[in-house]
Amino acid sequence: MKKLIILIPVYNDWESLEKLIIEINENIKEFQKIHIECLVVNDASTIKQPTLYKPSVIKSIQILNMRENRGHARCNAFGIRYISEKKEFDYLILMDGDGEDRPIELKKLIKKILEDPNKSIVAKRIKRSEGPFFQFLYSMHKLITLIFTGKKINFGNYSCLTKEDVRRLSTQASLWSSYSGSVKKHLNNLNEIESERGARYFGPSKMSFLKLLTHSFSIIAVFKFQVFLRSLIFIFTFSFLDHNLGINLNFLSALIIIFNLIILVVSFREREKELFNSQENLESIKEVTR
Repeated sequence: MKKLIILIPVYNDWESLEKLIIEINENIKEFQKIHIECLVVNDASTIKQPTLYKPSVIKSIQILNMRENRGHARCNAFGIRYISEKKEFDYLILMDGDGEDRPIELKKLIKKILEDPNKSIVAKRIKRSEGPFFQFLYSMHKLITLIFTGKKINFGNYSCLTKEDVRRLSTQASLWSSYSGSVKKHLNNLNEIESERGARYFGPSKMSFLKLLTHSFSIIAVFKFQVFLRSLIFIFTFSFLDHNLGINLNFLSALIIIFNLIILVVSFREREKELFNSQENLESIKEVTR
């Protein structure tokens, strides 16, 4: 029997987690021949955990309680490394715990991995639920990423990884800073499903403008060498146009230099030592038995 683990990071949003687990259970009922577990990473929540109940189809639910809050991306990085080292499994699904990764699309992920069991799958965003300003910023992020890295990254955390790819990712320092950037850089021949960004179950989004910028720069920083090389080409091109055609593009060159400095600073978030020692932040493990 194939074994699949669903990894869910949570910070204080227990009400959403309770609803998510119920919806996961409803959407995996047709896959009775697959052993499916949930692994929740509690990122040092300040709100007391409620009593959770295990639905009938999910075989087990474990909650890993962290000592210190490290943030969403690092919860995923810790979870990937923990599962790689401590768990027996065939596939790993990552999904957010707030409803934005729709449980109904678990069916497409699981069916796709059963059709092509040796390729990991990402959920390509074809429709988003945020307002027009956020969608504009997201489009700009994708465009800038494509220009400076040559990579089209149109997916987030929602994905299904093979065991081999989990092990490969678990040793990459960039995972500590950006999941989607690491997947795009280190994994080849990915399959895709189409995915709609769902609405949060409860409360407003916790993604501030600053967090959005950090998230965007973290993805681009995974490809910092490509960014630096392409930036040099742009600057040399601007200098050529200025010298030969009298087109002054010094302002754009200055912006590119500033952009590269930001990428360099953000790239310091990629800390291999912290990734490898991330289990030191694990305080306790709780099994949901009812």
